[in-house]
Amino acid sequence: MENLLTTETQSHREMYSFNRNILSGIILDCSIEVHKHLGHGLLESVYELCLCEELARRKVNFKRQVYRPIIYKEKELEADFRIDILVEDEVIIELKSVEKILPVHQAQLLSYLKLADKKLGVLLMFLN
Repeated sequence: MENLLTTETQSHREMYSFNRNILSGIILDCSIEVHKHLGHGLLESVYELCLCEELARRKVNFKRQVYRPIIYKEKELEADFRIDILVEDEVIIELKSVEKILPVHQAQLLSYLKLADKKLGVLLMFLN
């Protein structure tokens, strides 16, 4: 019985990892499509709306501007943290319209991953 549970757990992990890999590929394809049509130099919010449209066209579930509270010692603390896009409740997308990704952008995504208890995040940069 113990081996069966281990095998089931491993196959579930592999399935979720496989799904996240597929989702990351779809996200990349969608972002390339958006960039081909819009180019660079627009506001982050424009890219976000168009990326959501591409995801919707591919029938991928997502939520925009997902609020993430900070829970500290079982108390919810007010914070203005919002995930740009959460795809299939699995993958966090953080969009930037900047010249260069900075360590603070990476720290932001890592914070969202930890606060949301997610395993995969995608930091997309649309050149400004």
